[in-house]
Amino acid sequence: MKNVMIVACGAYMDTGYGCPGEWRCLKAAAFGEGAFDEKSAVVGFVKCECPGRTVISNLGMAIKLSGVKPDLIYLSSCLVGAKPGCPYITPEELAQLIEKKTGARVVLGTHDYA
Repeated sequence: MKNVMIVACGAYMDTGYGCPGEWRCLKAAAFGEGAFDEKSAVVGFVKCECPGRTVISNLGMAIKLSGVKPDLIYLSSCLVGAKPGCPYITPEELAQLIEKKTGARVVLGTHDYA
């Protein structure tokens, strides 16, 4: 079982625009569905809040305080597929910044639930 962290779009989660909250990401991880190739333990869940200035430091703090280095970090499906997209950063750019900071590989998307 892999230890994973998830970064989600706070705007989508808080407003309900296409994402009622983190339950779909957590379900996909628990059952090894969607982008998860096996059942995974979610050891951290971080919301990206507009304009995203703190997401990298918050993710670093979550890793430090949990004492668990994630095997993978997932950008949630709501963050990756947001319509309209984030005006501040693309998912690919965010993934590169996270990989540079943490050394963990970042996966774009978590699930394909409707």
